[in-house]
Amino acid sequence: MTTRTILFDSPFLLGFDHTRALIDRAARAAADSYPPYNVEQVGEHAVRITLAVAGFGPDDLTVTLEGRQLTIQGKREPVEKADQAFLHRGIAGRGFVRSFVLADGLEVDAARLEHGLLHVELTRPEDAVTIRRIPITTG
Repeated sequence: MTTRTILFDSPFLLGFDHTRALIDRAARAAADSYPPYNVEQVGEHAVRITLAVAGFGPDDLTVTLEGRQLTIQGKREPVEKADQAFLHRGIAGRGFVRSFVLADGLEVDAARLEHGLLHVELTRPEDAVTIRRIPITTG
């Protein structure tokens, strides 16, 4: 059974099928809790996404932007020694994919890894909202 967002069934919202699909995808991704993350407002026009990626190095992480979807992926090869015996293993080292749907006008500026945290900086330029008058022709 599929759930449809009733909001997008309005006859006044035309061409939002892609938006509905993005919202559904974001809802499914939100159910996964690994790795933990924060989304922080860091200024009037800036947002920072921070993921806890302990044990991952820069070569293990990929940040991509496809259309309006930001995807952060972590792949790490397990490094286990033959003489290693864990009494407790609580540090997750599994791979992950975390996706975020960005609003129009939101731009990815940078990504940096420090102290086991991956910070992705986003900004919205001040002039992102524009009003454009559409000329009316006759004939």
